[in-house]
Amino acid sequence: MVITTANRVNYPTIPTDVVVHLGAPDEAARNISVPFTTYIKNVASNEIYPTWPDAAIEANILAIISFTLNRIYNEWYPSRGYAFDITSSPKYDQAFIEDKEYFDVISKKVDQIFNNYIYREGQVQPLYAVYCDGRVTTCNGMSQWGSVTLARNGKSALDILKNYYGSDVRIFKNAPMGEVTGTYPGYVLTLGEAGDQVKIIQSELNRISNNYPAIPKIAKVNGYYGVDTESAIKKFQEVFNLNVTGNVDYSTWYKIKYIYNAVKRLNDLYSEGISESESIVTFASRLEYGDTGLLVKGLHYFLGVIAFFDNELPLLEVNGVYNDSTVNMVINFQNKYGLPATGIVDAPTWTKIKEVYFNTLNNIPVEYVKYRDEFYPGRVMSIGFSGEDVKRLQNFLYTVCEKFKNIPGVRVSGVFDDLTERSVIALQKKFGIEESGVVGPTFWNDLVEYSKT
Repeated sequence: MVITTANRVNYPTIPTDVVVHLGAPDEAARNISVPFTTYIKNVASNEIYPTWPDAAIEANILAIISFTLNRIYNEWYPSRGYAFDITSSPKYDQAFIEDKEYFDVISKKVDQIFNNYIYREGQVQPLYAVYCDGRVTTCNGMSQWGSVTLARNGKSALDILKNYYGSDVRIFKNAPMGEVTGTYPGYVLTLGEAGDQVKIIQSELNRISNNYPAIPKIAKVNGYYGVDTESAIKKFQEVFNLNVTGNVDYSTWYKIKYIYNAVKRLNDLYSEGISESESIVTFASRLEYGDTGLLVKGLHYFLGVIAFFDNELPLLEVNGVYNDSTVNMVINFQNKYGLPATGIVDAPTWTKIKEVYFNTLNNIPVEYVKYRDEFYPGRVMSIGFSGEDVKRLQNFLYTVCEKFKNIPGVRVSGVFDDLTERSVIALQKKFGIEESGVVGPTFWNDLVEYSKT
């Protein structure tokens, strides 16, 4: 499934729940899941007084929210191997006491602003809004008792926050709320994958390489897992004593996240931060009714092949519109394979589609074996790839190039070289699709059809 869609910035989502470790990070203690608003009310009732001026209460609650979201957004503890979002220890995070009753004034204020947070202008991540009481302890952040004095002098919540965190802090209002899961996609990323997760890894590795120059830069942060991405992964794994596989499994994913957080100093009030341009992702993480484009066409291709060999699933026309027929097909597929029948292609559904597609190719009926080479091999191919699937691609390219003399040509070698890339780009231009030089299911399908005309 490969094609860019409209750019979107990966802004934080307010989680429905927070997993709290009831102790210090390495302390043997329970993890409990509590609603996000309950967590904020609990912490605020431990940290501040309901008799304070409204502006001071609001400024402190915004700092508590932002600190919490910073931990969650950056996967601070999961990247260190922990199965929780935050601890209950004020030494490491914020004071949380299980089953503590909270003050009514604080509860009402949290209900008003729970989906607002502080960020620094030009950055995306919630501010690491450290704070302290300002009497017994001081810190490089907000003084809680100092905020009271400022509020009594007529300062607003934003004025108070700017006083302690800098004039460039802003309040992000009405952030969306939803279930927040770990960024790891749930399956190992390998050569030939494509999507949001690949682009995230590429971007983070390139930033890490500034501090660790032995890790080679990835020339194109485009979401395609090519040989340059594989080389960078291997060097990263070597540098940080992981199994050198070139694949991104769970441990490699979160080691990258850990090192990225460290070099960006995302647990620092004055961190380098994550800019909007860095957080932009261009691959859709889900497809649903009304979506259009090559990504949808690629989905139709996979489902069409599956349905051709499975009479229990409806046939589907390969086009670029996610319409009623697509929804019907996806629901049938989801029902058959025990997935929630939403009609939406999310990560679990896409993972199952790939699994079933490969199983289908490996069990083609005897009467269709002679057409085996026409089916998309299942991995996104680009320059540097090699193997039998590349040779199959080149055979089709050769046939088409013989028909269209303005195509550069190809050597059937099994190696995706510069000449192969130039031919692919020329044909992509002819087909009217993205001239990426990368071969995904849509280009493969068009290429095979052209070779037959």
